[in-house]
Amino acid sequence: MHYQQPSITLASSSQYRQALLNKFGIAFTAIAPNIDESALPNEDPVALVSRLAKKKAKTVAQHCDATLIIASDQVACLHDTILTKPGNAANAFIQLQQCSGQTVTFYTSLVVYNTQTKEMDIEVEPYIVGFKTLSDEQIRGYIDKEQPFACAGSFKCEGLGIALFSFLKGKDFNTLIGLPMMALSRLLAKHNIDVLTC
Repeated sequence: MHYQQPSITLASSSQYRQALLNKFGIAFTAIAPNIDESALPNEDPVALVSRLAKKKAKTVAQHCDATLIIASDQVACLHDTILTKPGNAANAFIQLQQCSGQTVTFYTSLVVYNTQTKEMDIEVEPYIVGFKTLSDEQIRGYIDKEQPFACAGSFKCEGLGIALFSFLKGKDFNTLIGLPMMALSRLLAKHNIDVLTC
């Protein structure tokens, strides 16, 4: 009897998450979840990314027939402060000044939701980034070249942002980009999807 692979939907409009999932060579569709991503009062980063990934998965599940929904969310934190999207060059400059010489922790959640069994697996992975001590000239140069105004923390690790860092520490570099791929491979295997053989 031929086994039919479950249909898969990625609950994200992120080109970076889509590019990562494409590395597995499995068929999927991508749907933007369009949810309110605001933090609740006194909500810590792990609770925030967990709640939002679950909400993304359940929201997208209402609009598609996929068997498996993959969802993820990410926040970056400087000490206990969640870094927001700067929106403009002035705010980006302030954020990068604050990050200079500091460590920033990314928390990335991953949800795999089976719409048939209602089983939902969720994991949250931290990833630590150490910033170089940056001069004002370096910060302005980076902002002019990359214009990271829609990026939390005012940087894109996928591009020139890597030059801002002195070290990276974590289990899976893909987590920093937005999707913990090693964890995803393991969770998909629970649903009989072996990315090495399918």
